[in-house]
Amino acid sequence: MEVSVLNESAESLTVQVKMDISQGSLLCKEERILAATNAVGRKATELALKKYDTSGKPIEVNGKKLTARTQSNKIYHTPFGEVKLKRHVYQSSVGGKIYCPLDDRAKIIHGSTPRFAKIASNKYARMNASECCSDMIENHGTKLTLSYLQNVAESVASIAQSEEQPWTYHLPEDLSDVSLVTMSMDGAMLLTREDGYREAMVAAISLYDSAGERKHSIYFGASPEYGKGSFKTRFKQEAQRVKTLYPTATYIGIADGAKDNWKLLGSYVGYELIDFYHASEYLSKCACAAYPEKTGKPERTQWIKDYCHTLKHDPNGAQIVLDELYRVERKKKLSKESTKNVKDAVTYFRNNILKMDYASHVKRSWPIGSGVTEAACKTLIKQRFGRSGMRWKENGIKTVLSLRELVLTNGRWAQLWDNYMSEAEAA
Repeated sequence: MEVSVLNESAESLTVQVKMDISQGSLLCKEERILAATNAVGRKATELALKKYDTSGKPIEVNGKKLTARTQSNKIYHTPFGEVKLKRHVYQSSVGGKIYCPLDDRAKIIHGSTPRFAKIASNKYARMNASECCSDMIENHGTKLTLSYLQNVAESVASIAQSEEQPWTYHLPEDLSDVSLVTMSMDGAMLLTREDGYREAMVAAISLYDSAGERKHSIYFGASPEYGKGSFKTRFKQEAQRVKTLYPTATYIGIADGAKDNWKLLGSYVGYELIDFYHASEYLSKCACAAYPEKTGKPERTQWIKDYCHTLKHDPNGAQIVLDELYRVERKKKLSKESTKNVKDAVTYFRNNILKMDYASHVKRSWPIGSGVTEAACKTLIKQRFGRSGMRWKENGIKTVLSLRELVLTNGRWAQLWDNYMSEAEAA
C-alpha cells in the first residue's frame, strides 16, 4: 500500500492511494481498504494539525511575550490511528509553564484530536473502560490504556460541566406545539467505594404536543450528595428555562411520596400527582393481608386488579382504596410482614391522597406515571453504574453521569461539541 500527496494548498489536499485488492476474501479486502483509508486519514490529519502551529516567531498570550523553545515531537491520537509530528512549544523569558499553540488552537484534548476524544468519551459513557479499550482495538485498530481512556473521558466531562455555565442547550427547533410538560424525579442506588450504597438523583422533563405525543425529554442527574444541593440547582435551571420557553403549557409534577421531591417540584408545576405505579406497588403488597389464606391466590390477584382499576378510574378512587386498607388493617391474626405492609400503605395513601386524582388525568389523557424517569434511572444509572462488582469513586460518578446525560438526551451531545469547537473556528 502506498499513500502519496500529489498536491497541497491552503484550501485542499490531493492524495493518491495505491493498494492491492486482488487477493483474499472480501473481508480481507475490506481490512486492507480500511487500512488504506486510515493511512489517508493520518496523512491528512497530520497536514491539518500543522496548520494550527506557528512559524516559531515570538507570540503574545494573555499580555505575556512568549518565545519558542524548540520543536518537540508529539504523538496525537486520531480516529485513524496515531499521528506523530513536531510542533513549536513556547515559554516566557523567566520560565514557567510551557505553552503549545497547536494544542490550544486545534482544541486538543489530552493528546487526542477533538473527533477522537468525542468517539472515545461517547464509548466510555456507554461501556466500562475495559470494554471500550477492546472495542477500540477490534473496530478502530487503536490501542489505548485504561488510564488514558479515563483521562480523556474526565477531560471531556470537565468541558461539559464548564461549558454549561456560559451557555445553555437549545431544544429541537420543531417543538412549537408544546401544550403539556411533565417534571419528574427519582433516586437510584449505586455502590460507592467510601460509603457503600448511596442515592444518585435523576430527573426528566418531558414535552408533549396537543395530541398527547411525547416529543422530547431532557434527562439529567447528580451524583450522591448530602442535601442534594447540586441536583436542586440543576433542576431549577432546567425547569425555569422550559417554563420561560413554554409559559402557557400545562405543568404536571409526577414523583413518589418523598417530601423533598415535592418541595422542589411544587414551585414549577400546576398539578401534583403521585406516580401511579408507586401507589399501586403499595397496594399490591397488601393483597396477602386482604386474603391471607394459602388458597387465596385467585382472590388476591382479583383484589389487586379491582382496586388498581378503582384507583385509576374512579373520581373518588384514592379514598375508596384507603377505606379498604383501613378495613384490612382491622383484621386479626395478620403476619408481622402483612401488618407492616398495610400500615405502610395506609400511611402512604393518607399522606398523599390529595395527589392521587388519577381519574381526572386519565380523562384528559395526561400521564399518570413517571415511566420516563424510571427509564432514566435505568439508562442513566443502572445500566452503567449497577454492574456486578462495580464500586465507584465520586469523581468517576460525576464523569460518567455528565457524559451519559448528554449522550442520552437527544441533540445535546452534538451541541456540546459544536459549542466547544466554535472558538477554534472563530480563531
